[in-house]
Amino acid sequence: MGSAFLFAFHFPPGKQTENSMNLIVSQALVRSRLAAWWHALVRLAGFTLVGTAILVTPHQPAPQDGRLQQQVQQLSAEIQQLKQEQTMPSMVLTRYRNSICYIYGVYNVGRPGHRPGLRARLSGTGFMVGDGLAATNRHVAEPWYEDPDADALMRRGATPELEKLVAFFPGSPTPVTVTPIILSAKSDVALLRVESTPSNRQLEPLPLAKSPTPPGELVTVIGYPMGIAGMVAKSPPAVYERLAYRHDDIGAANELAALSLIRPSATVGHLGDVVGDKLIYDAPTAHGGSGGPVFNSRGEVIGVNAAYMDGFSGGTLGVAVEALRPLIQAAEKRKF
Repeated sequence: MGSAFLFAFHFPPGKQTENSMNLIVSQALVRSRLAAWWHALVRLAGFTLVGTAILVTPHQPAPQDGRLQQQVQQLSAEIQQLKQEQTMPSMVLTRYRNSICYIYGVYNVGRPGHRPGLRARLSGTGFMVGDGLAATNRHVAEPWYEDPDADALMRRGATPELEKLVAFFPGSPTPVTVTPIILSAKSDVALLRVESTPSNRQLEPLPLAKSPTPPGELVTVIGYPMGIAGMVAKSPPAVYERLAYRHDDIGAANELAALSLIRPSATVGHLGDVVGDKLIYDAPTAHGGSGGPVFNSRGEVIGVNAAYMDGFSGGTLGVAVEALRPLIQAAEKRKF
């Protein structure tokens, strides 16, 4: 290709005139321009070849394409998890409602042959964890536990006595007797033996989480905050007007059960911290919610609702399910 651009210039020998000098200069300029054109053509040919190679070479995704795809997949997973968390309270309440009971009791602390120095009622929550086994707080199963007034009487020789302890399950028209069988010596948890009846024989035990839940996760607490008063407040107007001002709690509870109005409530919050076997979260609760299950975002029980601190919205306390597991194992071995 290059020979097409080669030209020969001949000058007469011995004729170094001004014209000939001008011709030599012109010759140099032409040669310079031809060389520039030649290099330009070579570069143009190179660009053409590269462009052809780009057109015929299959597209290879850039490294950043893979990273973008990973980010999209991660974002999709986070959105799916958020949707699951939003529907979790409704799911666990619908699926496990019938296995979460309202506990009512009466106890006294006194001396034999004397009037009790203390007689009181209790309200709490329990939930099924096995065949005929319900979990709750120790202070529900043994209501004088860590009670300063009861402790003062017992130091003077008084004896505590549980007069009545029954459980109302949603869907059951009558209460069943529950009996404390194992009380934790270290934590505020206990197990109850539930009287077997046709209505509660097939109740589904709640699933217990197999691993600890890290702080920051969504939690759902289910129970009976405010006890009978809370359920009466949720009842239809005619029932509310009839029961709102009655002082017979057990009578009101029986009527609510007969009308299928024993219904737990769910509150939602986040797990703020875990200290030993204590869970701290901001899901609201109240008297009567003690002993209720605390669910994580996967619908597993991570703890037992236990207490709350007045004046601190993030100060609801629970006991981690790890403290409950040894009690269940002991009950299964002893075949209570």
